Amino acid sequence: MSETVIDERNRVTAQRVIKALESRHMEGYYAGSKDEALEKALSLIPEGSVVGWGGSASLTEIGLKDAMRHGNYRALDVDAIEDPVERTQMEKQCFMADVYLMGTNAITEDGQLVNLDGMGNRIAALSFGPERVIVIAGMNKLVYGLDDAISRVRHTVAPLNAFRFPGETPCRQFGVCGDCHKADCICSQLLITRGSMTAGRVKVILVGESLGY
Repeated sequence: MSETVIDERNRVTAQRVIKALESRHMEGYYAGSKDEALEKALSLIPEGSVVGWGGSASLTEIGLKDAMRHGNYRALDVDAIEDPVERTQMEKQCFMADVYLMGTNAITEDGQLVNLDGMGNRIAALSFGPERVIVIAGMNKLVYGLDDAISRVRHTVAPLNAFRFPGETPCRQFGVCGDCHKADCICSQLLITRGSMTAGRVKVILVGESLGY
């Protein structure tokens, strides 16, 4: 199967998802590549903005975190803080950010975002706080419906993400979800974002490449 066919399928599918997002009062955009995604994201972030983010491989992969660190922005760089107490304080500051950046664990074809967290700081910021939320989502995150989305985040995303963080959860030990109640479980908070009460607050950039997990 050629790249041209894959690119065309992604573009057509993304347009349908964008319409679904709009029906839920969220804005959707499509970028064919990582470079285009970075360009689009930067166009949505006014210079001088206070910008925060959660743990997202997608942001790193398109270069958005580095652009915030080195551009004319005030970056709340939680990744640069090793002390857990100071990191938590910075994560709380993100709730007052002008712009919050994040990926998503899954997005359904009818425009719902599904995310699973341990501490819940990322999904809390998505729900409430920052004036604007920009979501970067590779087309690999797209699934048909909610059942597929929840299955993806529990059985694909969580075991992979478990290896990014310290802990002794079953998914880190065996590579599969053990439906555990461990203290360091990264599956403590499940959020389904059906829509935005503030129209346009959530902006989703769909990217025609695989990003994150």
